[in-house]
Amino acid sequence: MTVVVFCFAVLAFLGALVSGNGDVYIIIMEGEPVVSYRGGLEGFASTASDSDEKINVTKEAMTLYSLHLEKQHDAILEALFEAGTYKKLYSYSHLINGFAVHTSHEQAEALRRVPKVKHVEKDMKVKRLTTHTPQFLGLPTGVWPTGGGFDRAGEDIVIGFVDSGIYPQHPSFSTDNTEPYGPVPRFKGKCETDPINKKDFCNGKIIGAQHFAAAAIAAGQFNPVVDYASPLDGDGHGSHTAAIAAGNNGVPVRICGYEFGKASGMAPRARIAVYKALYRLFGGFVADVMAAIEQAVQDGVDILNLSVGANSPPTTTRTTFLNPFDATLLSAAKAGVFVAQAAGNGGPFPKSLVSYSPWIATVAAAVDDRRYKNHITLGNGKTLPGIGLAPATNWNRTFNMVAANDIMLDTSNMKYSPSDCQRPEVLNKKMVEGNILLCGYSFNFIMGSASVKKVSETAKSLGAVGFVLVVENVSPGTKFDPVPIEIPGILIIDVSKSMELIDYYNSSTSRDWAGRATSFKATASIGDGLMPILHMSAPQVALFSSRGPDVRDFSLIDADVLKPDILAPGSLIWAAWSPNGTDETNFIGEGFALISGTSMAAPHIAGIAALIKQKHPDWSPAAIKSALMTTASTLDRAGRPLQAQQYSGMEELTFVTATPFDYGSGAVNPRAALDPGLIFDAGYEDYIRFLCSTPGIDSHEISNYTTLACNSSSDHPADLNSPSIAISHLQGTQTLTRTVINVAESETYVITTRMSPEVAIEVNPSAMTLLSGASRKFSVTLTVRSVTGSYSFGEILMKGSRGHKVRIPVVAMGYSS
Repeated sequence: MTVVVFCFAVLAFLGALVSGNGDVYIIIMEGEPVVSYRGGLEGFASTASDSDEKINVTKEAMTLYSLHLEKQHDAILEALFEAGTYKKLYSYSHLINGFAVHTSHEQAEALRRVPKVKHVEKDMKVKRLTTHTPQFLGLPTGVWPTGGGFDRAGEDIVIGFVDSGIYPQHPSFSTDNTEPYGPVPRFKGKCETDPINKKDFCNGKIIGAQHFAAAAIAAGQFNPVVDYASPLDGDGHGSHTAAIAAGNNGVPVRICGYEFGKASGMAPRARIAVYKALYRLFGGFVADVMAAIEQAVQDGVDILNLSVGANSPPTTTRTTFLNPFDATLLSAAKAGVFVAQAAGNGGPFPKSLVSYSPWIATVAAAVDDRRYKNHITLGNGKTLPGIGLAPATNWNRTFNMVAANDIMLDTSNMKYSPSDCQRPEVLNKKMVEGNILLCGYSFNFIMGSASVKKVSETAKSLGAVGFVLVVENVSPGTKFDPVPIEIPGILIIDVSKSMELIDYYNSSTSRDWAGRATSFKATASIGDGLMPILHMSAPQVALFSSRGPDVRDFSLIDADVLKPDILAPGSLIWAAWSPNGTDETNFIGEGFALISGTSMAAPHIAGIAALIKQKHPDWSPAAIKSALMTTASTLDRAGRPLQAQQYSGMEELTFVTATPFDYGSGAVNPRAALDPGLIFDAGYEDYIRFLCSTPGIDSHEISNYTTLACNSSSDHPADLNSPSIAISHLQGTQTLTRTVINVAESETYVITTRMSPEVAIEVNPSAMTLLSGASRKFSVTLTVRSVTGSYSFGEILMKGSRGHKVRIPVVAMGYSS
């Protein structure tokens, strides 16, 4: 074995302990990680496979080479710095070669000057990107039966969740009423035990459970009392996402004394591996998330769900595709792991994505066909719409309304805002009993210090028959979701309707000379909001879902990659919740939650990808992604073009015809994705060529992250063999090539195109026959006809003689030559 000696032209740094001071830095080293090492060092055999497939971490060669890299990391730090002046948090050796260290700025700069150090990046925070959907997606009738039914859907496929942990006692993860789970020999993950009750977090359904908090601890953000130094979910988010993807089938959703149907994951028999790296108060740190991802791939997960994203595009690298986080995911793809990542909740504004790279499946959020609505009928005959999962007041009866501001016990004590209805002790119970309590929706609700649930508790404790909560002003982007309520209640979210109610109340309320209410004559009755209404105008792109175009750097220059990739349900999703969870104040202490976000959309795709992986175990991550994308639909259930929620000029909700920058390839169609006909495949070397062809990327930077050099070529980023085409700067004529593989029986395809008139599109050949397993190339030529300063949208449709339909979206912006 060769002994590697590091020589440095710098002196070891002396200093005080950095604990509590300094920052966390991610260091990228020279040399290949396990996933791509092809030999060359004496005593260390190659650990890379010839194809992009799952790594076998049990091989002795991988263990030895991984330890070799870790020793290199330690040797650098020990040679440079005095013990106690730094703390190494993680060694990354399987997906990237590097480490995370807590140290001072000066010592980080010293590391930057070491020859074998390729990149130094200060750690940054990440954030969470916060059941009827199996039926909406056609899983019970069109997908699960093909794999043996719901009790076999996802069998032995392991989905890893990098999130806020899990609540293992939840019935969505229970094994009490299921067939016993056998071992999965290829999975090598471990299970931590609860430090309090010493119980194992795993039960067969949950097959692995670990937590990662070294960077959070070093940054002084971690509090073990509220964050839990274990995989236990102290937030709720992680349990929710795990249940969406892989929760048990047919779990009754009971809350506030009512049942809202039965919940199921997309792949209810899939296994769950938990990698907790997100926490309730501060989110998480990239260094911890990277460690979690590396461990998940090393353990042998098949699918990785990331309902998490950076707070902004990276600033220390020249491109969004080359940073420690995305480079780690590139190696995960090389290791054969499919990655679904939430697009972000920055919509409806353009370029608001937090998921950028083509080797990731970026998931946008849709509103499905189930909507919850309610109404209140006033004594003057007007009926006002609102939301609230609540029972109705007694039929054929109206009740007086009393405003919280008019029934304060002590008007001189304004320490608390009485109109919020958060503190029953400041209100006069005798004046509330038997009436409807009128409350105001203030900024406290947006900040999380007030909740609809607390309004309900206040009204109930004071003897009210119900309550109404009015929104008098609203900030752009404020999201109102219905909340399960034990007593009649409604939230009026339309400001104009709120003002109608307030005007009626004021005109019906008598007051004395000082403005004090003396009699309450305004009456109302609250409708039943428990039953959902099903709409044909679904799916729709949710207002909050982040939009494209994708960007290639921090200056927000458009990238030649279409993002998002796919649209999945992400609005008002019922799923498991941790009773400890505080992520949603309205569901504290509950076992289920109804929440929205692209965080909810991503696990839908992760679960469906597990079903595809179960049917096609040898498919690459790119092949699975292709199957999802090429079979997606751009029409709603009524056969009309998909709509996107948007703001009008008055900041009111409206609908516009959606584009690929809203939904990518379209709304996921699980049944079709299991049998796509053709796939567009790509691997690690294809992604390297993509990086090398991306304008503005320094080839040395690519080498730093991937250890591969760029060969001189005239490739264009849009040449990547992806099931979409995006050209941000089309001048004159440009011809691209795509390669398809037939994964069905022999079939003849006729190819047609559609494009907005500013850009001409031509495909050659116009028809082709492929034998089963055969591949075939075709060319796509785009020509600028007129320059408009905006994108043109179109598609290529391949119709097979056996009924397969393969569609790829095309977007391009024309420029003068």
